[in-house]
Amino acid sequence: MLIRILLLFLVIALATPVLAQSRNVPASREQVQLSFAPLVKQVSPAVVNIYTKRTVSQRVKHPFLDDPFFGQMFGNERFGGRMRRQLESALGSGVIIEPEGLVVTNAHVIKGADEITVVLADGREFDAVLALTDEPSDLALLRVVNPGGEKLPYASLKPSESLEVGDLVLAIGNPFGVGQTVTSGIVSALARSSLNISDFNFFIQTDAAVNPGNSGGPLVSLDGGVVGINTAIYSRGGGSLGISFAIPSEMVASVVAAEKMGQSGQDGVVRPWMGVSAQKVNADIAASLGLEKPGGALIARLHPASPLKKAGLAVGDVVLTLNGKEIRDPSEMKFRMATVPLGEKAAIEAYKNGRKGQYMVTAIAPPDEPPRAETRLEGAHPLNGASIANLNPAVAVELGLRTSEEKGVVVLKVPRGSYATRVVDPGDIVLEINGKAIKNIGDAEKALRKKPAAGWSLVIRSQGRIRKLLVR
Repeated sequence: MLIRILLLFLVIALATPVLAQSRNVPASREQVQLSFAPLVKQVSPAVVNIYTKRTVSQRVKHPFLDDPFFGQMFGNERFGGRMRRQLESALGSGVIIEPEGLVVTNAHVIKGADEITVVLADGREFDAVLALTDEPSDLALLRVVNPGGEKLPYASLKPSESLEVGDLVLAIGNPFGVGQTVTSGIVSALARSSLNISDFNFFIQTDAAVNPGNSGGPLVSLDGGVVGINTAIYSRGGGSLGISFAIPSEMVASVVAAEKMGQSGQDGVVRPWMGVSAQKVNADIAASLGLEKPGGALIARLHPASPLKKAGLAVGDVVLTLNGKEIRDPSEMKFRMATVPLGEKAAIEAYKNGRKGQYMVTAIAPPDEPPRAETRLEGAHPLNGASIANLNPAVAVELGLRTSEEKGVVVLKVPRGSYATRVVDPGDIVLEINGKAIKNIGDAEKALRKKPAAGWSLVIRSQGRIRKLLVR
């Protein structure tokens, strides 16, 4: 027994130096003082707090409505009260990317704002005006008003492609309105697309602490470059759980370029249109096609005017890369193409007929063909008052429709109080009226001229679902 105890002490004594050697003592004063402070001093002056004000209308209930007796007698509608306008405030973050005062933030930070104030880290305040809002990407651009002729501090965009999983990053913003705050973390994942945050589900995931108020602030690499804009968190109670998402800087750069080139409108940036429906390539599909591994975007449908079709691609082909960047799924293909300037060509590598090939695809705006021919419907029928148009790619993009329908009629507007509000909503696609297929406005007007004895029979695609209605 004594021998065993002695051997145990001997093993511990021999192991102790090995454990000590795995910890390195700082070899210089500089190593002792390693810190993010120089990086923060470089970037934080360009990070701004954004305060917005907007006027909202709220119904003020009559005090009798809270009384059980009067409330039961008259109901909520009889004593509905009056409308009262009040001022709401909100806050967020942003980053100046040009010395003239161009600020990048999230679209949801400034949505509905009547007044926007930008506050710099040194306490200076400036009014700002909205230069561009692009809800599909959740990005917005602001311009500082009257900066006094001086150059403002700014940070430069850096390609997020330079990041690798595990890299250290900083998040700077104004969480909960406490003031400018810096948090650090690592890149947890790249090209995260299994979300439903914006139209372009393609994000940088980090574990840096990001909270409400951080939205619109920069995600910064260790060389001071802005690699992303913090936009969302995964949270069950509103606080940080170490899972946050940032919009890649490539998307930010494309929005800035579109604003400067005038490639934007009321609905945001005019982006390249692909005219394609695609699906992810899983292991079974990859094996059936003879691909080495799962990945890419399998073309399921192509619009006749699709630039991919004009380049030589067809249904069943698999897009593998775009401008040298690997395509892992349809979301990534959509994101990569969205960053290509209109009029330029994108190099696509695709798997077609058992072999890989190169295809040059031109970035085009969604075509407004066939002509939309917007028409307001009137008459004794269930669509009275609705405005309809011929469905084309431009109309589909404007309405946010995810459809590859080649022909049809879409509802654009439904005025309040019109009979059509009982039947359709904006964005609905009218497929049939009284058993007649509706391919254009002429078909719709013709079908609505004569009321059938049994009532109106309608087939409508609404939010991706087919509805069959009988209106008497």
